[in-house]
Amino acid sequence: MSSSGCKLPRKAVVVGAGPVGCLAAMSLARMGWSVDIYEGRPDMRLPSSKAAAQQRSINLAISARGLAAIQAIDPAAADRFLSTVIPMRGRMIHDAQGHQQSQPYDRDGQGINSIGRAYLNEDLLGEALAVPGIRVFFQHKVVTVDFDRKTMNVRDVEGGKDVNVSFDFCVGADGSYSIIRRQLMRVVRMDYQQEYIPHDYLELKMPAGPPTEPGGDPTFLLDPNHLHIWPRHTFMLIALPNKDKTFTCTVFAPTAEFDRLNSDEAILRWFQANFPDALPLIGQEALLADFHRNPRSALMSIKAKPYHYKDRAVILGDSAHAMVPFYGQGLNCGLEDVRVLDILLRDAGVDPTAQTPDGQEDPQLAHALSTYSATRHEDLVAACELAMDNYVEMRHSVTTLGYRFRKALDNLLYSLNRKHVTAKDVTAPLLDKPFINSPSGWLPLYTMVTFRPDISYSTARRRFLRQSQILETTAWLSAGVAVGMGIAGVTLLRRLYARA
Repeated sequence: MSSSGCKLPRKAVVVGAGPVGCLAAMSLARMGWSVDIYEGRPDMRLPSSKAAAQQRSINLAISARGLAAIQAIDPAAADRFLSTVIPMRGRMIHDAQGHQQSQPYDRDGQGINSIGRAYLNEDLLGEALAVPGIRVFFQHKVVTVDFDRKTMNVRDVEGGKDVNVSFDFCVGADGSYSIIRRQLMRVVRMDYQQEYIPHDYLELKMPAGPPTEPGGDPTFLLDPNHLHIWPRHTFMLIALPNKDKTFTCTVFAPTAEFDRLNSDEAILRWFQANFPDALPLIGQEALLADFHRNPRSALMSIKAKPYHYKDRAVILGDSAHAMVPFYGQGLNCGLEDVRVLDILLRDAGVDPTAQTPDGQEDPQLAHALSTYSATRHEDLVAACELAMDNYVEMRHSVTTLGYRFRKALDNLLYSLNRKHVTAKDVTAPLLDKPFINSPSGWLPLYTMVTFRPDISYSTARRRFLRQSQILETTAWLSAGVAVGMGIAGVTLLRRLYARA
């Protein structure tokens, strides 16, 4: 307590200055914590950092879940953020002949939003640093953490020295290879699963098109309000729009498929055979330059439990649940982690100024973190599994007649749902409740996951599995009726022929 009688805020350290770390810092600072962010990489706002990020970062698609989380923590920041994104209203499927087919995401015109990873990082970092009580330390790598003593050893890379940092609460938001998660494993009996899929990804760039008139602005070479997909069964190419009229393209393919592309001739031949309409838009020279310059990166999924230790620490985002990017929910799920934790901390009555004697726990904080681990796990496992399942849909199923029939039937049943609920209708209640979880009527899985942040991932998946059984039964009955009608028709023709 200070000499004036005012209670001093307790200190929270957030490890990782990505979008999840920055939003977590904003949440804690607005509750009254003093927050220091530690980031091992250089300042992402530097030109050198931006150039490095562009070589290996899949563009981000932020949807209603992520926006609801930002809205819950800082409504003004959410409004500013929306002015920087490009809305995508559906998928544009490119077949092997170059034909295009639009598949809208939602009957009410809702969409997802494309934004570059580097821009999002910089934007949320700026929002965080504008909040009083937040500081950031770049090129400071956490080496070890003693959660019981509430200290961590940090390497100051630029200064070439180690420093000891004390804290009251630690938030790990330091990504898939999290040092905070590894340190937690020393004191927590953590169940942990890491799975690499046998596919890699490589980023490419599609340039902006020429202006429509002399001296005019550049143009998009593809429709900017779609997520473009070239599905080829075992591999695919996707393209997301950027504000500068370029597209960020990403090739996803089996590792063995990439290994065969071992010469310029093989790369061009493969692209010409599989993506004939994309090749001239990217350009042969640019394609080869990106293939040689940009790294191939692995894709993995991580599941863990629990996510906390006593009242000392919690892991959020990819640190707790890295997922493959095929549902576009990695970022959204991580931001939702922050919203859910924010509600639980406030519901538990955690006091950022309540000092606890050495060796004792803050019971309110410990309860909030325990509740987070217990209630969040099922949702995070569901999100990881949905992401894995959606890869098959994006690269293969969207091209099949069976998928189109089921999708048409899914949308038909959805159209019979008389109550139209959009993301805007459910955002306000989420300021005080993690989820509502009482959806009514038929809802497609994509709608529940992407446009209904009031429905948890686990609820969406359970409901989807029940609805899938209905669709499967309906499809078999339809096929049976069709076969029966066909047999009856053939029998009738035979009888008529016999009489003739």
